[in-house]
Amino acid sequence: MRLRSLVLACAALWPGLAQAECRQALALGLDVSGSVDAAEYRLQTDGLAAALMAPDVQAAFLAVPEAPVRLMIYEWSGVRDQRLLLDWTTIDGAARLAEVAARLRATRKATGDDPTTAISAAVLYGVAALNRQAVCLRRTLDISGDGPANIGLHPRDLSPTDLGDVTVNGLVIGPQSRSNTSKNLHNVKSLAGYYRAYVLHGPGAFAEVAQDHADFAAAMRRKLIRELQLPNLSRLVPPQPADLRLPQGVLRKSVSPVSREMFQ
Repeated sequence: MRLRSLVLACAALWPGLAQAECRQALALGLDVSGSVDAAEYRLQTDGLAAALMAPDVQAAFLAVPEAPVRLMIYEWSGVRDQRLLLDWTTIDGAARLAEVAARLRATRKATGDDPTTAISAAVLYGVAALNRQAVCLRRTLDISGDGPANIGLHPRDLSPTDLGDVTVNGLVIGPQSRSNTSKNLHNVKSLAGYYRAYVLHGPGAFAEVAQDHADFAAAMRRKLIRELQLPNLSRLVPPQPADLRLPQGVLRKSVSPVSREMFQ
């Protein structure tokens, strides 16, 4: 009830919300490059499913039923390697989110082990999809990744014309990810700095950090709540529930064969 009251108050500050067909288009791009093995893939997709089923995330999605959120999910790795997992879907109730979560849990990793990480290509794919959702008041892209770009256009070379009014946020995975070769907190801070310097775009853009793939569910939950909040709710992020951290399982400890530069 408190969230609904705050939403109604915020509607007065967000012109067009009451009449909007869609309040926000949200595209989620998941990194499935060669640094992500089968166990980490499951932690990532099942983690997203768990985040979508969290009560506070569902409340954020469904806060304004008259102006719903549209959701799209895709995977990315190399320059031409993007796979659509969920085409644009109007989130019109908890049952819809449950359907999306079930689809994610049933998804299997595609064959192949491309070691390349083409962040710019992933961003441009998401931006193109978001540009087809012009009726939405806000358009937001989230790029998850466990390493910097190592092929294709450097993210810093994407122009404002390429990105338009799309907000680009990030979810950085590390330092226990195998692509972070020295396995320490310095690396995750460096990778987060890389995202903040070169990947994020637009007013209020931010990077969330998952300490490793097992922490992906909790980090995704925090990020979704922040992304979906209306302007006057932007600081009301609830504390992280302990039960969203997925079991680590047996993850390979080998280092990715691709050298990854790390940035301060």
